[in-house]
Amino acid sequence: MTTITDYELFAVPPRWLFLRVETSDGRVGWGEPVVEGRARTVRGAVEELMDEYLLGEDPGRIEDHWQRLYRGGFYRGGPILMSAIAGIDQALWDLKGKAFDAPVYELLGGAVRDRVRVYQWVGGDRPADVGDAAEERVENGMTAVKMNATAELRHIDTPAAIQQATDRLAEVRDRVGDEVDVAVDFHGRVSKPMAKRLAVALEPYDPLFIEEPVLPEHNDALPEIAAHTATSIATGERLYSRADFKSVLESGAVDVIQPDLSHAGGITEVRKIASMAEAYDVALAPHCPLGPIALAACLQVDAVAHNALIQEQSVGIHYNETGGVLDYLTDHSVFDFEDGFVSLPDGPGLGVEIDEESVREQSGDVDWHNPVWRRDDGSVAEW
Repeated sequence: MTTITDYELFAVPPRWLFLRVETSDGRVGWGEPVVEGRARTVRGAVEELMDEYLLGEDPGRIEDHWQRLYRGGFYRGGPILMSAIAGIDQALWDLKGKAFDAPVYELLGGAVRDRVRVYQWVGGDRPADVGDAAEERVENGMTAVKMNATAELRHIDTPAAIQQATDRLAEVRDRVGDEVDVAVDFHGRVSKPMAKRLAVALEPYDPLFIEEPVLPEHNDALPEIAAHTATSIATGERLYSRADFKSVLESGAVDVIQPDLSHAGGITEVRKIASMAEAYDVALAPHCPLGPIALAACLQVDAVAHNALIQEQSVGIHYNETGGVLDYLTDHSVFDFEDGFVSLPDGPGLGVEIDEESVREQSGDVDWHNPVWRRDDGSVAEW
């Protein structure tokens, strides 16, 4: 019987954690278990799970391993444990695909599409000059972009704050025209009263969706926000399991869910979340401002999920000041974008070949943390 014999973890720029799992027959699988800004904490969780449950085990029993990792501890769920499980799950699926010399999506029933639509970020955390950036992305072949709606806001802010957000979206819409989709990310920075006002103000510019209009702990407010606008609402990057998505889907307020393949239990769990959403006529748009392994895992699920709408990816994203998605791949062409789409990776497993030499060279202490913002009165604001 083939068994799991060893694993290694690599913290790499700009803010990622890679997991390498090796088996007794010499196969290597890769995963990306990380919470951005908490990589060291997730590393500890991965080590604990690998040492306690997986070393010496058959790598092919993915579903059973997932259930043990999830149910084997009395306390479960949350970003740290589910992200640790996610990266392990990705690596096990990578190993499984390599064992059968097939992409993961072939083992999940086969693809329902040949390529996946992608979008690209424009602007930074405090959005400015987004018009030029959006126009540049479209000139380079993108058919969809995403931008932040605002910087920090007061709980109830001024008409000028609403107008600034509206002006930015209006500029982008004017620069790219109506053939390009523009998604707007509220990033959980916006209170419920401001979310209602912003949703109404932005609607004339036809955003593809408004993302995370309120923090996930306030998702009970989504039906009220949805009642104020015809714009689709997207959320889910900070939900970590099928259980977390139940109330969101049952609310009827959300049109797009955004589970993260490195946070929400990996391929095994997100495939199930996508199927749940399909039953509610809700689209899938996996969250992925992460590295190449996470993106490859997303595309495996996008390939088999009929309700997959569009895929986030972080090539050129403003977060990645020291390193990028392509830095750790031997073949960059796997993520070539054409007419706003990326082809399904057709290599075995996750379909990407990791440049192990580059990973080892760049591995070290990566201490990325998101900024802590404060409002003009000195109180802490959401980033």
